[in-house]
Amino acid sequence: MSASEPDSKFMKSTNIHRTSYIVLLAAVLLSSCQFRKDEIVDFTSIEDAQNLKFQVISQHETDLEEGLPYNCFLPDGTPVCEYTGENNQPADGKNYMPQTSSVTATAIIQELLKYGKQNKVIEIVGTYPSYDGDLKPVTLSGKVMLPKGRKPKRLILVSHYTVGSNAEAPSNCFSLEGVLVKLGYGLIIPDYRGYGITANDVHPYLVMMETAVNVTDMYFAVRDWLKAADMEPEEPEIDLMGYSQGGANTMAVEYLCEMAYGDPDYPDYYIPIHRVFAGGGPYDVKATFERFVTTDTAGYPVAVPLVLQGMIKGNNLNIQMSDLMQDWMCEQMDEWVNSKKYTTAQINGFIGTKVTHEILTEEAMQQTSNKVAELYKAMTENSVVSYNWEPQASVYILHSMDDETVPYTNATNAKARWSNANITYNFGHYGSHVKTCLRFIFTVQTLLKQEEEERKQYE
Repeated sequence: MSASEPDSKFMKSTNIHRTSYIVLLAAVLLSSCQFRKDEIVDFTSIEDAQNLKFQVISQHETDLEEGLPYNCFLPDGTPVCEYTGENNQPADGKNYMPQTSSVTATAIIQELLKYGKQNKVIEIVGTYPSYDGDLKPVTLSGKVMLPKGRKPKRLILVSHYTVGSNAEAPSNCFSLEGVLVKLGYGLIIPDYRGYGITANDVHPYLVMMETAVNVTDMYFAVRDWLKAADMEPEEPEIDLMGYSQGGANTMAVEYLCEMAYGDPDYPDYYIPIHRVFAGGGPYDVKATFERFVTTDTAGYPVAVPLVLQGMIKGNNLNIQMSDLMQDWMCEQMDEWVNSKKYTTAQINGFIGTKVTHEILTEEAMQQTSNKVAELYKAMTENSVVSYNWEPQASVYILHSMDDETVPYTNATNAKARWSNANITYNFGHYGSHVKTCLRFIFTVQTLLKQEEEERKQYE
């Protein structure tokens, strides 16, 4: 088997959709560059850098002591900071403290910025090789966030939440999870296919295995790059983290890593996982979509066309979008959704309704039709709760019972499916999907701090 091509053995043994795959990454030639603690190394000019799979495009420094940058967004695409200036940029170029519409949300963000001494963050945008759903090579992009002046304690592989505009892609913004760098952690945040340098592609929304492998491919590329730069983390294990779409994808990434363990065909693929944090995730895609239909309500209307397009195009179904979605919505898909010009909040405003039957066709609302049956089959195959697997690493799952975007049934189905796993569940009335995202990141920060304090007691 070629080291540069995916193999079908793993797909067959795990009963996942035909686009599931594992990619072997070959060893790379390591350069002899050293990280200078008093400055940002220009990784773009390092000799032999072309031999590494992670190729740096740009880099800059962000100082969180001044607050969050202007290009930091909430899960609905709303900037966490209010500012004025031409082209939606601050007039003086400085960062601003968050001023959200919610006092509670503002307080949480201020708490996020309070902890940790590593205020200066090195943001590095780069590209790496992976594969699309048809197993064709594709170059993807993402961001690495490192604490300035030290090696990261541990790496956190972040799967980001649903975004609408390309401006919200990690390579183009400051991800909220970046506050964890203040504690000394390094973050790897892929854009996903369909964002960043592949913004012209249709994003395979909730096509779990393709996206999970794309995410994991970035880890391997960055791992070797950090080693070449003498910046490998202090601890070899990694944390996985994700909210909303990223929460489900994080569990899929854990699945990939754990199923590779002990498989002699994939000795270089296994990733030692320290801990997993998942919040507000659509772990059961079929149950999520069924709820839109049975209640005739889509609290997050953009999810309806996103899920349909992801399942139909991402899984190569023999179905047309027009078979299941109203003509007026089909006519606007390229402009509203696929152009990547608008946030999910803006797209929801364009759609202008939360009534499901006004978005879907009559056939799509009939769960017994052949086309809907094919659609639901794809949704089941892309639901992490359908995998023949129990998580092995320590997992923390948070979900708000008030979530209007990702139905709470996802959380209860996950708990029922993984009842024997080492999972801490935190379900409560935490408010909206966006507010719970802030709570989730704050909780992860708190748990990481607690872990460090407990460790110091035994040193």
